[in-house]
Amino acid sequence: MDRRSLFARSIGKAKTQSDTKSQDIMVASLDPYVGEWTAENAAHLLRRTTFGPTFRGIKEAESNGLAMTVSTLLADNPLPPLPINYSFDDDPDTPIGESWVGKPTDNSIQNLNVSRKVSLNGWQMGLFNEDSASIREKLTLFWHNHFVTSDIELAGYDFHYLNILRKHALGNFRTLVEEITVSPSMLLYLNGNENTRQAPNENYARELLELFTIGKGPSAGPGDSTNYTEDDVVALAKALTGWRSRSNDGDVGSVFINNRHDTSDKQLSNRLNNAVIENEGENEYKTVIDIILQQDETARYTSRRLYIWFVGSNIDADIEANVIEPMAALIRDNNYEVKPALEALLMSEHFHDATIRGCMVNHPIDFIFKLFNSFEIALPNNITRKYPIWVEISRVLDDLDMTILLHPSVAGWKAFHQSPQFYDVWINSVSLPKRERIVNELLEGVMVGQRLVKIDTIEVVSNFNNPSDPNALISDLTNVLFPFPISTGQIDFLKNILIPGLPDFEWTVEYSEFLAEPNDDSKRLAIENKLKSLFGAILKMPENYLI
Repeated sequence: MDRRSLFARSIGKAKTQSDTKSQDIMVASLDPYVGEWTAENAAHLLRRTTFGPTFRGIKEAESNGLAMTVSTLLADNPLPPLPINYSFDDDPDTPIGESWVGKPTDNSIQNLNVSRKVSLNGWQMGLFNEDSASIREKLTLFWHNHFVTSDIELAGYDFHYLNILRKHALGNFRTLVEEITVSPSMLLYLNGNENTRQAPNENYARELLELFTIGKGPSAGPGDSTNYTEDDVVALAKALTGWRSRSNDGDVGSVFINNRHDTSDKQLSNRLNNAVIENEGENEYKTVIDIILQQDETARYTSRRLYIWFVGSNIDADIEANVIEPMAALIRDNNYEVKPALEALLMSEHFHDATIRGCMVNHPIDFIFKLFNSFEIALPNNITRKYPIWVEISRVLDDLDMTILLHPSVAGWKAFHQSPQFYDVWINSVSLPKRERIVNELLEGVMVGQRLVKIDTIEVVSNFNNPSDPNALISDLTNVLFPFPISTGQIDFLKNILIPGLPDFEWTVEYSEFLAEPNDDSKRLAIENKLKSLFGAILKMPENYLI
């Protein structure tokens, strides 16, 4: 919980109630949570697993209870509709409104592939925007940061890659690793296309071990990284030879070329059980993955990565023994199915411990879609008119240094691996003013094409329990946005922004008069301006950047 006070001091704000209260001891246990199930619990669960829960969504989760809410989050849902050509008139194979996936890319047509890549980015933003009842998109983003590919030229390759992540987001880790290993994007990104028996390329073999599966571990000597050795990297690179990416009239995938494959026996070290990989041709890569997944540390490493993404970065010996190890056991015991371990984590005492809330700075995608989703910003009904808004969101995220399909390195975004800062890297003297500018623009309204995109503050509060009571209004609004309740002093401060120097009943009277005459422009404008000031103050408080 030190992050809260440090973060508050770093941006010059007063301490919150949570900074000054006595700190409880964290419960490190994967045992099921049996405490009281409240709206605060529900909001915490939904913030960590979806993008921007609404007031109604939180109330529904509170009513449904923990078990039903987690079951809904982890449900297997059909894959979403494909990305479409929303504006490019010169695509000879894809009319406006239809999907370009599987269609040929004619390099002689200027900007054809660029238009598809822009469409793909917008499509992914749309899934963050509209898939509010499932953990799948949060997991797709997690796997995207885990199995990094970046700066791939062909839109078809990028779609193929994202489709693998989404299809297996809640499925089997072994299958996911297998498909990623021979995916065209990964073969291109980490030089699998150049990995041949004549000239083995070690790039993918190294990252498969170090970042994607087992982790490096502490150094145990020259060429020995505890979990594997440099000789293992060399041997696995040879075992992975022979694969090439392909694109044929829009049909993308990979192909195994036998005469490019190293058919020799590959001897592994004692770190990988002294296994010998014999020639298995196009199936040899699966043997490589099986050997790695036989190591207990692989399940632990995967569990730690999931923990850092969904819970927090502080993994001490207690958490390692009582949370990570049981998660890893569930993964191993279920043949690397991820869902049982995730379900246990989300329903655990540890996940619902109050000290877990607010321990992470929200990343830019969480920040943006909290604004769009929690406030239910209205978008056009027509799909081709939604895309320009989603594309604009992707451009805003570029400016906030969280661009999908364009990671800064193969290790992913620094916030999820760079110790000791971790999530704190998202907020600094450059990024904070950018976030505040976005808040201002959405409160005032910003034109995207011919559409005004704006937070409708009056519509937002109309869904609250009692918006005519300023105390209840502020409580409901901050409970949706903040990971913990604010103090009485903070409520009074915010109330003074809503109704400066006036007693509570003044707001009650003014709001009631507006409800009686909602079409009176002067009454509507007065209410809207007051709510806009309140929302602006709340959205710039330190708590709004915590999750």
